[in-house]
Amino acid sequence: MKVMVGLSGGVDSAISAYLLKKAGHEVICCFMRNWDSSLNNDYLGNPTVDNDICPQEQDYLDAKDVAKRLGLPLLRVDYIKEYWDNVFTYFIEEYKKGRTPNPDIFCNKYIKFGPFIDFAKANGCDMIAMGHYAKRVDKDGKTYLYKALDKNKDQSYFLSQISKEQLKMCLFPLGDIKKEKVRKIAEELDLKSVEYKKDSTGICFIGERNFKEFLKNYLPATKGKIVEIETGKVLGVHEGVFYYTLGQRKGLGLGGFKDLKSKGFFVCKKDVENNILYVATGSEDEHLFSDEAIITNLNFFNERMKDNDHIYVKFRYRQDDKGVKVINIDENSLKLVFDEPYKAVTPGQACVFYNGEVCLGGGIIDKVFYKGKEIK
Repeated sequence: MKVMVGLSGGVDSAISAYLLKKAGHEVICCFMRNWDSSLNNDYLGNPTVDNDICPQEQDYLDAKDVAKRLGLPLLRVDYIKEYWDNVFTYFIEEYKKGRTPNPDIFCNKYIKFGPFIDFAKANGCDMIAMGHYAKRVDKDGKTYLYKALDKNKDQSYFLSQISKEQLKMCLFPLGDIKKEKVRKIAEELDLKSVEYKKDSTGICFIGERNFKEFLKNYLPATKGKIVEIETGKVLGVHEGVFYYTLGQRKGLGLGGFKDLKSKGFFVCKKDVENNILYVATGSEDEHLFSDEAIITNLNFFNERMKDNDHIYVKFRYRQDDKGVKVINIDENSLKLVFDEPYKAVTPGQACVFYNGEVCLGGGIIDKVFYKGKEIK
């Protein structure tokens, strides 16, 4: 079988390529370039954004070194415009609404498992492969997405929006391998450019930069009031509600109030329309916990859940699975009734559905409720 591997310049995709070659496949590597600060500045007319946020050129050099050492050809393809149009624009628009998006999920859907598949086919490949920690399982004429063996690295969460057709085109060589073994193989192969390379974390186009400072280039700061939600008292001034997340305690610039028995303030509500940041002190239960949610933008790999089905979900990556009951609303939305109140279920983030090891699909958290009242 001829397989195109998305070679990122990291150790996981490098060992994926090696394992596929070892298994007898004809392997072609390809480096995807999805972000260029200087080019994206042209879209904005904004020359102030740093030009070295995401060091993709170094990643490309590392990918070249890996491909050379493995004796594999390496192609390069640019998806800068596609990434801007389908991923980054969505990211910014969601922040404008005061929501918290996860662009990596849509990067998989619209880039790594979208035009990249077409590019692979155009180059005569039968399948693509990535360095994701996940499993593809074919049985009874259907294709399933499973959690990886290494639960600490499992990335099925980030694959929850790819289509079943995209899933059928992909191989996941690391599904049954632990991260320690991956680094051990890289060491044995003397892949010096990647064997001890730090795992990428966060969002590529932000890199190591301060998140708030990055957003200021795209969402100009608009100062407003910080208000204690219980009393309505104005406690201070914020830089812009977009820059804060629910539950945030640090960086609020609050403290020293003698008349308040404070255990520390935390963000409990963002009023985007009126540019007010609400904070609370003490227990988080009343303000950050919810017991129901509406999920939209639904995607399923196989059958959809039925009314009253009990499943498990992740409301964010690395979170323990949470038990819920399903109530279908319409073709593109459903309600989840939680087994118990859960903390910081946040509109805009992904909700991924599981039945044990099987990832059923996912959606986007649209609204959350507590005791029948929507939390805004």
